[in-house]
Amino acid sequence: MKFSKYLSMLFLFAFSMITAQNIEIKGNVTDGSGNLPLPGVNVVVKNTTRGTTTDFDGNYMIKVNPNEILVFSFVGYESQEIAVSENTTINVILNEENKSLDEVVVVGYGTQKKSVVTGAISSLKAKDIENIPNSGRVEQALQGRTSGVIIASNSGQPGTAATVRVRGITTFDTYGGNNPLWVVDGVIVESSGIGFINQNDIESIEVLKDAASLAIYGSRAASGVILITTKKGKSGKISVNYTGFAGVSSAAKKLEMLNATEYAALMNERSVASGGNIIFSDLSSLGRGTDWQSYIFDDSAKRSSHELSVSGGNDKSTFYLSFGLIDQEGIVLPEISKFNKKNIRINSTHKISEYFTVGQTLGYSHQKSVGIGNTNSEFGGPLSSAINLDPITPVIETDPVLINQTPYFSNPVIRDSFGNPYGISNFVGQEMSNPLAYAQTRLGHFGWSDDFVGNAFLEIKTPIEGLKIRSSIGGKMAFWGGEGFTPEFYLNASLLTLQNNYGRSINKTFGWNIENTISYSKSFDKHNLEAMIGQGAYVDNITSGSSTTYFDLPINNYQDASFNFDLPADNKVGSTYDGIEHHLSSLFARLNYNYDEKYLFSGIIRRDGSTRFGKNNKYGTFPSFSVGWNISNEGFWKENKIVNTFKLRVGYGITGNDGIPNFGYAALINGGRNYTFGADGTVIETGYSPSAPDNPDLKWEETAQFNVGFDAKLANDFTLTIEYYRKKTTGILQYVTIPGYVGATGDPLGNVADMENSGFEFELGYRKKVGELNVSANANFSSLKNEVTYLGFGKEFITTGQAGFQSMGPITRTQVGEAYNSFYGYQTAGIFQNMDEVNAYTNSNGGLIQPDARPGDFRWVDSNGDGTISDEDKVFLGSPLPKYTYGLTLNFDYKGFDLMTFFQGAGGNKIFKALRRLDIQNSNYQTDALSRWHGEGTSDSYPRLSIDDPNRNFTNPSDFYLEDGDYLRLKVVQLGYTIPKDLSGKIGAERLRLFLTAENLLTLTKYTGYDPEIGGNIMGIDRGYYPQARSFMFGVNLQF
Repeated sequence: MKFSKYLSMLFLFAFSMITAQNIEIKGNVTDGSGNLPLPGVNVVVKNTTRGTTTDFDGNYMIKVNPNEILVFSFVGYESQEIAVSENTTINVILNEENKSLDEVVVVGYGTQKKSVVTGAISSLKAKDIENIPNSGRVEQALQGRTSGVIIASNSGQPGTAATVRVRGITTFDTYGGNNPLWVVDGVIVESSGIGFINQNDIESIEVLKDAASLAIYGSRAASGVILITTKKGKSGKISVNYTGFAGVSSAAKKLEMLNATEYAALMNERSVASGGNIIFSDLSSLGRGTDWQSYIFDDSAKRSSHELSVSGGNDKSTFYLSFGLIDQEGIVLPEISKFNKKNIRINSTHKISEYFTVGQTLGYSHQKSVGIGNTNSEFGGPLSSAINLDPITPVIETDPVLINQTPYFSNPVIRDSFGNPYGISNFVGQEMSNPLAYAQTRLGHFGWSDDFVGNAFLEIKTPIEGLKIRSSIGGKMAFWGGEGFTPEFYLNASLLTLQNNYGRSINKTFGWNIENTISYSKSFDKHNLEAMIGQGAYVDNITSGSSTTYFDLPINNYQDASFNFDLPADNKVGSTYDGIEHHLSSLFARLNYNYDEKYLFSGIIRRDGSTRFGKNNKYGTFPSFSVGWNISNEGFWKENKIVNTFKLRVGYGITGNDGIPNFGYAALINGGRNYTFGADGTVIETGYSPSAPDNPDLKWEETAQFNVGFDAKLANDFTLTIEYYRKKTTGILQYVTIPGYVGATGDPLGNVADMENSGFEFELGYRKKVGELNVSANANFSSLKNEVTYLGFGKEFITTGQAGFQSMGPITRTQVGEAYNSFYGYQTAGIFQNMDEVNAYTNSNGGLIQPDARPGDFRWVDSNGDGTISDEDKVFLGSPLPKYTYGLTLNFDYKGFDLMTFFQGAGGNKIFKALRRLDIQNSNYQTDALSRWHGEGTSDSYPRLSIDDPNRNFTNPSDFYLEDGDYLRLKVVQLGYTIPKDLSGKIGAERLRLFLTAENLLTLTKYTGYDPEIGGNIMGIDRGYYPQARSFMFGVNLQF
């Protein structure tokens, strides 16, 4: 009986166990940000090895005991534990981890956990830039997003590059040495060619800022390195994504110019003040006249973008394929200002076996741009002409009397579709012309480029644990050129072409690199070691080009232009050229070590050899080291709710800049030398000789940089990074002045000058979920001090590389103790209100300091106190380089709605407003001229108007032309709504999101020009800057 009883109990127990295990649980796992399915999520019974993973659609099925607990985990997401209980369906939403110190960032030739990184690296992920409107330029996506990076648009013309500076100005930018090094999937791409990359293909952007991070790139890294990693496919279900938008753009601001009546009144006043006659006798008949800006600006310029990507794969192979199209009209005369870009990308990775993995990335883009010609130039073009032309001249001349007179009757003037000539000014000439007529002369002009950038790699995972070998070969090939027909035209007496021409240029360049690395990683006890050695060979600037121009074609419109006409040989002109190849050979190594992620060390050394340097300095060595201390990992650190984690970092290293002329070390032979022969010395022959002595010691400019910073997590929701850096560049290349008795016509190039940059950088992040509301914010702030410290023995300043403006001469100067190319000129101290004030402004001898001054003229500051106004009284008036930059991004999402706002700005710099042509007497004025001095007490800041201007009120470089460049811009606002999945699923979509975007919605600034953001080698000089557009767009994001 007992045995039967025990047997029955055992049977019942076994039956209950079997019954319990037969409970089947099904469900779906999605991500919290967009309700997208998550394939590959681990679903495991807690404290067991039993489990499964979700399929391509995020679905899973598992049999468990009702009393057990399921653990859902996925890389990058917070794990969840859910008790099974009586549930048979368990759907789970996983939220992304808010552990910034556990993120992985890309470094040179590898990746690192952010928690053990000891260098200064700012990182952006795809999600950080996905809502930024795609303009075709990756620089714009980076602007205001990271600390330590100044980005300023060179022009609002679509497709135009921006000026990018990492931690200030590293060198005297004669040869482009201040541009950062761009590395796309391991291929080095010049700043001029980075436009090929498509913004939506980017997986991450890392900005390497300090020498501890930069030294791995050696001689080309002094001005910073920007690493771009493009997207790769992921194992799982094939994913199809489409993002597109369409909208319109307009000018955010127009200048207030004098109308015809105001203009005529001031022209009369100027003439009379200089002893002349009244020019316009009947002001009342003039009215408002022509508002030239209203004719060149388009308030409905079209803009669109379409992006399609397909990705997927399995555990052996993955792929990512994308297509893109951008079409954008400019806001200035869109018929001659537009940009089109098409791009294709294919990335793939294939695991051939347990030990071998191969992969490749390949991107192609075709760009076509139509430009207005002169941008940010006072010498003509639509913008400069619209600012300077008088408002009295009509856009179209319809007076039959005038049409039958000179200049309309006897010249090839440009006419509208009705045969009426475009107006030609009798008051404003030279390069200033009717912008609508000018546009007709540029129809059919365009530039184009085709870019191919790719990389292929082989990675070998050796049988030795932790040892990997990687070889890669990368290449970049670009074709570019331009084409255009210029008709016979007459715009004014100074701007005419009496012989048409048709020209075409074609250029190509090629560069390649081979890199081989061996890496080893090992962890034992609490020690973690990573070592890497590598070798690289790089060749670029394998360049050639040709151009052809035909003159006097038997046609006069661009549609009929071709090279098929049979013309005399004298009417055909051509040219060709070949570039000079640049070769670089490198060896490099890195050692990373940490003990229990508490004590961190990183050491880098690179040795580069370049064809650009003298025989005594062909090779340079660039070392760096950095250490870190994760204080919060120490045993004495008590967990608290205020400071959750804290890491301190210190680093120092040396990097180089090889951006110098080819053969700068050599004594190059040039012609143009005249030699006399014969006894009487009358026979002169052209000869050739070295321009300057050689310099076999020419070497890299070296930049030594010290960096200290810390990373912290605060109150569980905040992340904070603060950096301080000081970097000093020594041996900046300058031409060394040599005595005339040497007999050379030129000066040799030498390593001469020194310059320092220093500053603080702050990055603050915040992320919080309150109920169904998700909030995140990212802010950054950077300060910068730039100072020239040495210019050579006995030199206080140099006159090379300066900016000038018309008859003023130089308006900037580079001098020891000042920022590079700071504005330099006279200070004003108000305006003389009467002759008593002029006579009272005397020197110690009782003489007049400004004997030519009259009431209404500027009082110039006698800064050196010598009792007279001269060049010696010029002082530094400010720097065009911003002293601080900042950005702020705010994100909110609630029940399918999402809102993103992005602000960015800069300040502490000056802008030289060089909008009005000084040598064209009758150029128009902005309306601030209405507040000029025209009698005692009427103004103390704007001088009187006169033609002769004996006091040089308008022709002296002075603080009169300088304005504060501070601005705060609401760069992007985007409101989106994600359609509920039960609705989007009806069309088979995983996600359907609609969004509205406004770009450049608001700019707060005191600057009175078009736009305070003005790039260029010397920033902050406004000669008629093409302003950035204000855009409104509607778009859709669709995922399958």
